[in-house]
Amino acid sequence: MTSYLRRRKFITLLGSAAATWPMATRAQQSPMSVVGFLSPVPAEALANRIQKFRDGLKEAGFIEGDNVSVLYRNSENDLARLPVLAADLVRRKVSVIAAVGHEPSFAAKAATATTNIPMVFAVAEDPVRIGLVKSLARPEGNVTGVNFFAVELGAKRLALLRELVPGATRIAVLVNPANPTNTDNILKEIDEGAHTLGMQIEVLKASSSRDIDLAFARLAGERPDALFVASGAFMTGRRVQIANLASRYGIPATYSSRENAEAGGLMSYGTDIADAYRQLGAYAGRILKGEKPADLPVVQSSKFELVINLPTARMLNLTVPASLLAVADEVIE
Repeated sequence: MTSYLRRRKFITLLGSAAATWPMATRAQQSPMSVVGFLSPVPAEALANRIQKFRDGLKEAGFIEGDNVSVLYRNSENDLARLPVLAADLVRRKVSVIAAVGHEPSFAAKAATATTNIPMVFAVAEDPVRIGLVKSLARPEGNVTGVNFFAVELGAKRLALLRELVPGATRIAVLVNPANPTNTDNILKEIDEGAHTLGMQIEVLKASSSRDIDLAFARLAGERPDALFVASGAFMTGRRVQIANLASRYGIPATYSSRENAEAGGLMSYGTDIADAYRQLGAYAGRILKGEKPADLPVVQSSKFELVINLPTARMLNLTVPASLLAVADEVIE
């Protein structure tokens, strides 16, 4: 090769390399942030809530696939897998972990304890009482999050159920045994409310789709007056199955989330859990921008909503009292 051709080839390579320098420099200066999302159920089972989480990230200036990526990890209702999944997110050096539920939150907190990776939680119980944080106003450490009050509303849900079904005294309670802490807290809350209202409680357990079928088969034989479906991501993820079975067997049921009523459930009462996911995303985004979890007070949901499904009520031959219709936040026609 002549010196002229060698020189020309060198100049061409130099020019091509120079053209890539600005892009490479930008990539080094602005790497895409990574959020780990830890949940007991698959993201697709809670699509609306996940979209709200993305909305919260967007409020803080982060758009999934643009300047932030999200690694979704779920245990498929096997809570024993959560510590392994949380450790995997830590190994991948995510920028922040967002955990939904009691067990996922504690798994994420334990996995990040000896790291500088912050975590944000969304839990149904009082996070101070269960030991996630020391204070709502000043969480301390590398943890903060959202409390959406699902467990504490058990007694109120029973009272609303009694108003809709005045003669209800025998109440079946469907809980998820794979989530023992949440289940224990719910049953304690319900027992107190049931005693006040003169109700008798029978507990049914289900941690899989087949378990739910078996539980309703048992209900068909025992014929309780009504059904109380416990709060939790698993029950919400199986909302269509549960609503269909409750209608098939003619059992009035109360739920914790509007998503259940929208899927055909009779009545729901609880906080706006989808908005709690938005707040979770917003906090994750603020941490990505540099704010410290210790400086972010735990958000407490303050909006409670009663949703009544009138077609389901008619199917069950129930007349919804005017007093309930008057206070309902939404009546599905």
